[in-house]
Amino acid sequence: MRRGFSLLWEPRVLTDVIVPTAVVSMRDFFALRKAWPDDLPGSEGDALVVAGLDGCLDSLSEQDAVTWLETDLKSVVLSFQEHYEGQAALILWLASGRTRIGMDLADEEYFWKIGAGRDGARLPLGRYLWGGAEADVARILVSEEKDPDFDGNAYVGLHHPRIS
Repeated sequence: MRRGFSLLWEPRVLTDVIVPTAVVSMRDFFALRKAWPDDLPGSEGDALVVAGLDGCLDSLSEQDAVTWLETDLKSVVLSFQEHYEGQAALILWLASGRTRIGMDLADEEYFWKIGAGRDGARLPLGRYLWGGAEADVARILVSEEKDPDFDGNAYVGLHHPRIS
């Protein structure tokens, strides 16, 4: 597993990283900040998988979601990175990520689809979570094919080496 910060949505990838019962909730992730464990539950002690980002974003108003991403979530992610000195993987599990995360091809910005349909409201996820450092975001492709489809089934998530 790549060290850094990832958003994943394919179950076949998740089970390669962690036993599903060891995935922590968003609430538990925030609680861990008080005392980060020496050994993490995934990837032989080098990864933490957190579920619930989608539920948090869906339960907040658009403005509250922006504030929460920019301040609360980002500060916990930065604390994780600092504690593990960039030598661990933080993975946010988004079961609905394939259908809810999109990228604006014109400016290559990632967004969270708030509403249903193509023209629904969009939350600029990359701008608020990665501080605009979307140029460092890479798609995670998992496939046996030599040249997998960049937007097809091989596309299982996003990876950012380090949020600053």
